[in-house]
Amino acid sequence: MNTTQTAKNTVKIVWRTFLSSTTWPWIKTAILLTGFSLFVNHLVSRESFPDSKSYRFPIEGFLSSIILCVFITIIAKLNFKFYKKKHFSKKIGITTIVWFFASTLGYIAIIYIPIYIVFSMVAGKQIAFYYLLIGLLLTLLLSFIIIGLAFSRALYNLDKVSLKDAKITIKSGAKITKLSYENIACFYSENKTVYAVQNNGTTSNTEFTLNELEEKINNQVFFRANRQIIIHRDAVDQIEKIENGKLCIRLKACIESDSIVKIPISRYKRKAFISWVQ
Repeated sequence: MNTTQTAKNTVKIVWRTFLSSTTWPWIKTAILLTGFSLFVNHLVSRESFPDSKSYRFPIEGFLSSIILCVFITIIAKLNFKFYKKKHFSKKIGITTIVWFFASTLGYIAIIYIPIYIVFSMVAGKQIAFYYLLIGLLLTLLLSFIIIGLAFSRALYNLDKVSLKDAKITIKSGAKITKLSYENIACFYSENKTVYAVQNNGTTSNTEFTLNELEEKINNQVFFRANRQIIIHRDAVDQIEKIENGKLCIRLKACIESDSIVKIPISRYKRKAFISWVQ
């Protein structure tokens, strides 16, 4: 009994070690690529359908798809690495994600066309625009799905890290200060100077404009309430309805400026603000 239990525990440890090793992601990628290649090549022509009487395994197409899939994997990983360093490390938004997918699929399309032409010439087949177009569309569709499945977890983890550990560098003259998002209550503008207010009430002047800050910071955490102030979600203390569908909010932090003790939200921004703060 003890021997059997020991063997089971050993198998579990080996399996967990294998799943957590650097080899497992490559094996998953290989399985996905093989399945992708088989699926695409069995849809390209009638002869490739398994229920066809003249069925023949599409070996040429399968091999070419494997090579194409290798290129797709390399392109997706390199492009993700670029976006991670250049964009995702700062802010993960819908626009950035759309650009990542669009650029990756664009590179795949550029690679697909010459590969299709070369393999058609090697196989002695006539280059048909119809099959080229169908193959390209199927490749892009399945690439979109596979890239989404492959990188969704990584994007989610990056988003969590970016919200938790994100910092912004505040430069004021010769002084440079790094403030984490969670310690900032708001940014506000007064007399053409933008100030950063921390949760403890400490105020630092910056060399940014509010428009520049709005581009740098994460809009899941910060909201441009009006032309004068950007607020942090966790700094909101009270929300009050006032006339004409407007809102008036108060922050938890002590702000020295009397002009933003009560922050008005116009009726045009009301819906966006309520959705954001919830």
